[in-house]
Amino acid sequence: MSAEIDGDAAGDVAGDIDVLVLGGAGVDTIVYVPELPLPYADSYMIDGGIRARAGQTGDFVALGLAALGLRTHHLDFLGDDPEGDLVRALHRDRGIGLTAIPQPAGTKRAVNMVSPDGRRLSLYDNSRSRPDDRFPEDTLRALAAASRHAHVSITHPCAEALPVLREAGVGISTDLHDWDGENPYHEAFAYEADVVFVSVTALPDPHATMRRIAARGRAEVVVATAGAEGAYLLTGGEVTHVPAAAPPAPVIDSNGAGDAFAAAFLFGRLRGEPPRRCAEYGALAGAYACTVPATESAALSRAGLPGAATAPGAVTAPAAAASQSGA
Repeated sequence: MSAEIDGDAAGDVAGDIDVLVLGGAGVDTIVYVPELPLPYADSYMIDGGIRARAGQTGDFVALGLAALGLRTHHLDFLGDDPEGDLVRALHRDRGIGLTAIPQPAGTKRAVNMVSPDGRRLSLYDNSRSRPDDRFPEDTLRALAAASRHAHVSITHPCAEALPVLREAGVGISTDLHDWDGENPYHEAFAYEADVVFVSVTALPDPHATMRRIAARGRAEVVVATAGAEGAYLLTGGEVTHVPAAAPPAPVIDSNGAGDAFAAAFLFGRLRGEPPRRCAEYGALAGAYACTVPATESAALSRAGLPGAATAPGAVTAPAAAASQSGA
């Protein structure tokens, strides 16, 4: 199985990568619905159109990192199909390095139903991967060796890549999304990462889950995002609350807000900022993401983070995609 290297990927491997993003590449079909849950009916007329665009969790984290000026590379499986072409085009247009492993089952895809208040219901096509899928070890090792940090999506087969990343000595982060605190699938990610993000959505006791992640695993920092209620930050054995940032425009859609939060947090961490400042960066980026229509792909630039343009420790790479405009 040979890797398909797009853009400046070869240069990335030979040089330096700030963040290697694993997994989470795919295409979402966006459907604006009148309400959620959607009452049963034979049919609905969708005035806002039905649109497909590249951008699942790994894509959006990579987009957010690149917009903040971090040298970013994305590794995942892609099919030789129209969805794969959309993902390749997104990375090419935003200057994000991409290594695509051929996926005969096709590129990952989902349908996102979005309500007028910005809430989302996602339907994921689980047929677009195979149980025996694995990242080629030589490719993974080469990319890890060139990277300062790796952000690992919880999509298959990223769990199998964790030992290689740990052996390479790179920092590791992951986002458990709406983990219920019990599903064993998420545990490999939760207990191997140095930085763990999780949503409070399905957690009966977020603080207890955060402390369990830190106690059983390697996490130095655990962040539980709570939407409009802000986030909870566990570091140094203490949980503190980080208020939500005020959105700079009307809230349209929450899609990608958690990915934006993670990207901005990691930007701060790689600059040497304290965890609290990193979480404040995340809150700003997450709030901005809520103002972007689900049919577009945009991320907060470094100019949107107070002090990020001039403070010591700034990342020196130019922002390849530091635009706040849509795709």
